[in-house]
Amino acid sequence: MPKKYTLLVENEQGRLDKYISERISDLSRTRIKELIKDKNILVNQKSEKVSYKIQAGDKIEINVPAVKPLDVVPENIPLDIIYEDNDVIVVNKPQGMVVHPAPGHPDHTLVNALLYHTKDLAQSPEGFRPGIVHRIDKDTSGLLMIAKNAKARESLEDQLAHKANKRIYWAIVHGNFNEENGTIDAPIGRDPYNRKKMAVVENGKKAITHFKVLEQFKNYSLIECQLETGRTHQIRVHLDYIGHAVAGDPLYGPRKTIKGHGQFLHAKVLGFKHPRTGKWLEFSVEPPEIFQRTLAELEKSK
Repeated sequence: MPKKYTLLVENEQGRLDKYISERISDLSRTRIKELIKDKNILVNQKSEKVSYKIQAGDKIEINVPAVKPLDVVPENIPLDIIYEDNDVIVVNKPQGMVVHPAPGHPDHTLVNALLYHTKDLAQSPEGFRPGIVHRIDKDTSGLLMIAKNAKARESLEDQLAHKANKRIYWAIVHGNFNEENGTIDAPIGRDPYNRKKMAVVENGKKAITHFKVLEQFKNYSLIECQLETGRTHQIRVHLDYIGHAVAGDPLYGPRKTIKGHGQFLHAKVLGFKHPRTGKWLEFSVEPPEIFQRTLAELEKSK
């Protein structure tokens, strides 16, 4: 879907592209430069260069055209389906699988596999993510709910928006805890120093993660996290923020960590009201083999 933004400069100074990137987290600096080049960003109704120095009183109008839908091809990829009926699918996504196609990942995604499995998937405005109502990162394993029709999509998205569903994760993290449980309430937005990352920032979106310590080992802990909100990379950002980065996390964690296939983060429990019957459904799956094997090795090191 196309988007439009209007920014009014007050007393700020600096380059046009940097000013916009600091205020619109959905746009990367690269994307902003493309929009400026294509004259989709106007300053006082005129096209300016990326290096234009903003001035007090400038009116910046931003037009973000709709992204052309990707041509998603069904692929015969095995799925671990935990539950399915005429309205929803609950799938256990393996570590290493991208949820839906995107630049850099045009195929071999969960969506490609779902399209081979069934033609009944709720359409999405973007076109390339049919059935998808929420995501987990490529290297995070675990449970996802999939909508098979418009009514199911509306219900599941509404439950996410109103915190009416249940999402519990297991994570192996660096360090030990003095407390048995806690809540991280810290806003998350785009990292101003690294556009590939998210961070706790003053003007970010509200983000709340509850955690409980399940077991402690030498230099590491197993914890349970329950999401109250669903920001991009939320658990990974919040745990790094409190000094307990997820083990194996290539983006937020330290270099010296447990060897694996990315972060040791698993969406273990998923609960929601069935969109048609209203009945509460709840599912739980064990972490992948490498996660369980690593826990066993940490247990020996106590």
